[in-house]
Amino acid sequence: MVEVGNAIRFLLNGEEISLTDVAPDLTLLDWLRLERRLRGSKEGCAEGDCGACTVLVGRLMDDEIIYDTVTACIRFVASLHGTHVVTIEHLRGENGALHPVQQAMVDHHGSQCGFCTPGFVMSLYGLWMRNPDPSQAAVEKALQGNLCRCTGYAPIIRAAQSMSSYGQPQGDPLWAERIAVTNTLKAMHDGCRVEIGEGDGKIIIPASVDDFAAAYEASPDARIVAGSTDVGLWVTKFMRRIGPVIFIGHLQELKRIAENDSEVRFYAGVSYSEAQPVIAANFPQLVELWDRIAGEQIRNMGTIGGNIANGSPIGDTPPPFIALGAKLHLRRGEHRREIKLEDYFLAYGKQDREPGEFVESVTIPLLPAGEKFATYKLSKRRDEDISSLCGAFRVFVNDAGVVGMARIAFGGMAATPKRAKAVEAALVGKPWTMETIEGVVGQFAEDYQPISDMRASADYRMLAAQNLLKRFFLWTQERSERLAREVA
Repeated sequence: MVEVGNAIRFLLNGEEISLTDVAPDLTLLDWLRLERRLRGSKEGCAEGDCGACTVLVGRLMDDEIIYDTVTACIRFVASLHGTHVVTIEHLRGENGALHPVQQAMVDHHGSQCGFCTPGFVMSLYGLWMRNPDPSQAAVEKALQGNLCRCTGYAPIIRAAQSMSSYGQPQGDPLWAERIAVTNTLKAMHDGCRVEIGEGDGKIIIPASVDDFAAAYEASPDARIVAGSTDVGLWVTKFMRRIGPVIFIGHLQELKRIAENDSEVRFYAGVSYSEAQPVIAANFPQLVELWDRIAGEQIRNMGTIGGNIANGSPIGDTPPPFIALGAKLHLRRGEHRREIKLEDYFLAYGKQDREPGEFVESVTIPLLPAGEKFATYKLSKRRDEDISSLCGAFRVFVNDAGVVGMARIAFGGMAATPKRAKAVEAALVGKPWTMETIEGVVGQFAEDYQPISDMRASADYRMLAAQNLLKRFFLWTQERSERLAREVA
């Protein structure tokens, strides 16, 4: 029997916090500004897009502390159990001077009106701690989730690339205090489940995956929250009540990645950032897509399991994973079952998931030799976390130039992520030529009846899907010609 505690405990800068009365939907930003009077973190978009509220959250991973930038506006206080929250107020240089990152921003005229600057500084602080001499590409990636409203990005990038001349991470308090902070966080992970509140106000923080399975089986109406990149907007934009809630973002067992010669298995709690190196090594065709999933703060928070489990018709990962033939592993209590990922999505807002059952992991087969695969995302903004549509294409063309296999999947074209089976069937057995492509694109109308909304019209979606198939064909031809030149 797991022991039960009644306090959410974490470090705020240098202070230990213990909370016994917390609402499930209380955001970190509201708590910092209203309860703690720490107002350096600003509220801009209240949906995790602009980065004005960026803070660092340190968490234990294999007995080491990892600091990630996160957006405090959609991060819930209850999810912070056992972590170290670092706000802009904690930054300091030697003898009362500005922190190296802050001084670099001042000297290179990167400081703005004061609204966005704290978020930029915190993002650069996280980058500086990892890499004090970043390339421009690394700086731009670190700042994808920060919106500049005043100075333009050029002076901020110059400041970022000069940070090391003002000081090295080894002199920073987070570096010097790392051992003490790690020990404090270890003590907070005492093996107890945390339960606070009752009814819609109840919060459960399970002690382990097995404890999570038992808690969810006993309370199947509870909301599961991992990274809160979706649920956070339910609160800040739609004012929805989300309780009771089971928070699972801290469970290291759900952050595992297993690899072998034939497949990769991501457990549900693996974030986009944690998955990126493995994706790059095994599915290089997905690197561009991965870098276009929102900004770094959201990639640090959002999880692969959450992106699949919520069943969004515009989720970024289901189309390529479906095209690759992924399998989903579900668990309810001690019972586990496996289904094809494409079979998980039944209808809008409805998935093949029983009460008390949750997504435990997803297994993705490696791409067989000789097959061609690519994914394309269309969105109004390059790093937008919501796409107009996302298409994944996979074909095998034999030595005679005939299509032997085709798998095409789209998000944003139907109420669920869905394969284009009519197009696939029309391709198989045909020559892999533009003439064939031109002849089958009309079949998309049999697979999809897209709608018009604020992101795109139905006509745009249909035309874009057809053009993406043509783009995929042209890419395969260009690649084949390049390989032929290299061989010659």
